Order: sequence, then C-alpha cells, then structure tokens
Amino acid sequence: MKKIIFAVALFSFFGMAHLFAQTKKDGTPDMRHKENKEAAAKKEQPKLKADGTPDMRYKENKEAEKSAPKLKADGTPDKRYKENKVAEKKKK
Repeated sequence: MKKIIFAVALFSFFGMAHLFAQTKKDGTPDMRHKENKEAAAKKEQPKLKADGTPDMRYKENKEAEKSAPKLKADGTPDKRYKENKVAEKKKK
C-alpha cells in the first residue's frame, strides 16, 4: 500500500511540475513581470483618438508626422515643401 501511495504522489509531483515553469515553450517573454509589460506597451501602435487619427499630444506621433513626406491627394510628393524638393534632387 505504501508503494502505491508513493507512486501516486511521485507521479502527481512530476505531472504538476510543468505547470509552474517560468518560461514558455514558444520563446515569448513571460507577461507577468512589470518590465515585460512595459516593453510590450512600448511596441504597441501609436496613440490614437476615438476617430482613429493619431493623437498629436504624444511625442512619438509628432515625430512620426515630421518625418513623413507631405503628399498631395493623389499620393505623389508635394513639391511646395522644401524637404520634398531636396529628396527629389538627391534621387537624380
């Protein structure tokens, strides 16, 4: 009887040990830690307003707006802006 109880206890211990592992098998970080949550939050999309446009109160949205070329309605670069003129000269 002691051997059966010992075998059941041993099996349940090793059977349950994998549930408390610290890393996931697929290599993704464990999201229970504060550092990992902050890193995942930084990788998220830019902050948006309710209508879906970028919220210009945030620094990352302002920087993205400055770096994007000014375009006309048909999608071609607008030559009225200096940065578009300089970019065209560098291509030639």
